[in-house]
Amino acid sequence: MRKSFLPLLLLLLGACNGKDPASLCEKFYKPYPDMVSDRARTPDNTTFLDAMALYNDGDYAGAVTGLDRAIARDPGNSAMRMYLVSANLGAGDAYKAEMHIDFLENQADKSYRDQVDWYNALCWLCEGDTARADKQAHYIMSKPHTYKREAQALVEALKK
Repeated sequence: MRKSFLPLLLLLLGACNGKDPASLCEKFYKPYPDMVSDRARTPDNTTFLDAMALYNDGDYAGAVTGLDRAIARDPGNSAMRMYLVSANLGAGDAYKAEMHIDFLENQADKSYRDQVDWYNALCWLCEGDTARADKQAHYIMSKPHTYKREAQALVEALKK
């Protein structure tokens, strides 16, 4: 009995030290800043702005539902999709966030290139794939990048 208790105790202590992927995900995930809610409300953007109100209230699951509806009406809208990535991560669904990152990566509009790089690292971290998250963070650190400081902090946290 003693032999089986020690590995379990070590596993539990390791999970409580803040270095497991879930703790790191919580530490490093920051919602993408809202830069759209001050737009004038029109019939075309009502669904989007309503979803952003939920996003700003921290209701990421509700925001995902609204952003999905908004994107159904405007599938090529990179801003909506970037907020959907962030909302999915906030709602705890890194896999769906990564699917939308893939869409952004394949769009001609590269205005969210740095965000895509960083949120890709977050998706992998939150999925528990620390090796890919670390590799992505090193990639970000290797060039001038908006999220270079965050990537350095992630690499350091993964080393510990």
